[in-house]
Amino acid sequence: MGDVSDASGRPYAASGMPYGGVSRGTDVTSRTPCDVVRVAAIASLTPLEQLEADPFLVDSRSQHAMCARWAAERGYVVTRELLVRALRPDHTVLWSDVDAGLVDLFVAPSRRVLERALASVEDFTAECARRGVRLETVGSAEPAYDAQMKARVHRRLSMPTAGYDGR
Repeated sequence: MGDVSDASGRPYAASGMPYGGVSRGTDVTSRTPCDVVRVAAIASLTPLEQLEADPFLVDSRSQHAMCARWAAERGYVVTRELLVRALRPDHTVLWSDVDAGLVDLFVAPSRRVLERALASVEDFTAECARRGVRLETVGSAEPAYDAQMKARVHRRLSMPTAGYDGR
């Protein structure tokens, strides 16, 4: 089925109900004007153990920030941040806000992130087309991570329960 967590990293149970009382990804804004394009930003949930090999896939905060910059450049508003891994293309967490009229398009930093986040990018793309929802990728270059940047990501992800939020 895939793993799902909210943007703070709290995991969802396989049933779709979260641990810790959160029902979906982070609701970034509760109200937007009707003429604003509302965006769901998709980031990959990648284990911390892969930090040395693939820091960008582990650094979900940078993935979401890249999507937010992309949306802001176009005058769009990110209304949902999703943090998922190998998620089925028909999973409720992807479509509940679309069905409720709260999301108009999905964006991810790259095809590579989508390949990690979703069980099948092709099936998700087909589902987006079937539902009339745009799917975009930012297409910008991924940041180059030095040892200091990796250390910050490691601290942020390894100490969330200690009150450290990465700032």
